[in-house]
Amino acid sequence: MSATCSKDGKYFVVGVITAALLFLAGCTVGPKYARPAVPAPPAYRGADDAAVSSEDASLGDENWAQVFHEPELQELIRAALANNFDVRIAAQRVLEQQAQLRIMQSQLFPSLNVGGTGLGADLPSSLGSGVPSGTIAAGSFNLSAAWTPDFWGLYRRQSEAARAQLLAQSWAQRAVRMTLVQQVATDYIQLRALDQQLAIAKETLGIRQQSVQLTRTLEHGGSVPLSDLREAEELEYTASAQIPQLEQQIQQGENGLRLLLGQNPGPVAHTDASVLNPPPQDLPAGLPSRLLERRPDILEAEQQLIAANAQIGVARAQFFPQLSISGSGGVGGDSLSTLFSPSGKLIYGIGSLTQPIFEGGKLRGQLQLSEETKKEMVINYQKTIAGAFRDVSNALVAVNKQRTTREQQEKLVAATADATRLARIRYEGGSTSYLEVLTTDSNLFSAQLNLVSTQEGEALSLVQLYGALGGGWN
Repeated sequence: MSATCSKDGKYFVVGVITAALLFLAGCTVGPKYARPAVPAPPAYRGADDAAVSSEDASLGDENWAQVFHEPELQELIRAALANNFDVRIAAQRVLEQQAQLRIMQSQLFPSLNVGGTGLGADLPSSLGSGVPSGTIAAGSFNLSAAWTPDFWGLYRRQSEAARAQLLAQSWAQRAVRMTLVQQVATDYIQLRALDQQLAIAKETLGIRQQSVQLTRTLEHGGSVPLSDLREAEELEYTASAQIPQLEQQIQQGENGLRLLLGQNPGPVAHTDASVLNPPPQDLPAGLPSRLLERRPDILEAEQQLIAANAQIGVARAQFFPQLSISGSGGVGGDSLSTLFSPSGKLIYGIGSLTQPIFEGGKLRGQLQLSEETKKEMVINYQKTIAGAFRDVSNALVAVNKQRTTREQQEKLVAATADATRLARIRYEGGSTSYLEVLTTDSNLFSAQLNLVSTQEGEALSLVQLYGALGGGWN
């Protein structure tokens, strides 16, 4: 009877110990993550009523192909997303972080090892020892296991931090994709603007060359002074000097765009005539609060904050005792026939418990470091959000103001062109000097180039707004 009670009591004690271990293994020290409260403005500064009223829609929710309709530009973006070096590097970093997470999670499980030893002999027959060739003289086979139970959540917090870093790297990859779409669109628009300016410069040069020929003929005939010819040549050289500069910028811009495509320097197709058209009006910005869930840099900053919060738990778990359990079992013998004999078995187990007593302030320093790092990440998270709100506001202001600037510049070009026409009529009629033609023609050339620059700025304001709203990565 007593033996039965002793056996039941042993099972009871083992059950209690097992339950206690499971309970302790469920403890996780350290603070739980809570998203910092960051107040969002009710509306973006610079947004008109139409943009504010569209609560359920935002330009940032659109796929990039729905924002940039030009087929040529779309093909460039696709090629860049497939071959860009930064995108590929970001993808590799995600894979690296996945491996790091796998390493951290492996600490939660026991390790199991198997091994064996053998000693054999291959003796020549001349020795006459009677030992057969290749006989095992001695050998063993063993199986061992080790485990450090995660009583205080040390390994779980490390895994949590690694998982947050993985998500942060994933959002960083999406931020790279978003930035790449903006860069390709920006470079393409700039190339088209340079194309327009080059066309204006060549057209202006042709007109001024004809004017030089006419003025030279008049000067040879004594109808106009030599100064008029020199002023006409001045206009010609001003236009001709612009052409190589613009060609240089175009070729360098093509090289920059080719790098975004992951290609060597060379030409790039940029012929779409509609890319500098004004963007649509009343672009929906959506609610500022939704920006926190769309911008990849904000979500990346939050995951970095989560990782920093988990590191506090890692530092606090270092203060508590750590239990390590290991066991091993095996068999051995002095011959192959006795290798797996039950009489040759050996089983043993080891348990160790360590409790930090004095570390010279190392543990408290690690805890303080993790706490201060979290405070830094909170500030970084808040700064990232504030910067995102600023980006959207600046982009909305640019969309509205660039449109007004372009409209006024178009009026300036029209007025300057008419002034140039009238100046030439007066000059041909002898009512004014060639200086007035020189002045009005120079003003027209500058106004035409500036008009292209304002058209470029207006087209880029759409790219800027799309990126500020977190569009382009999905």
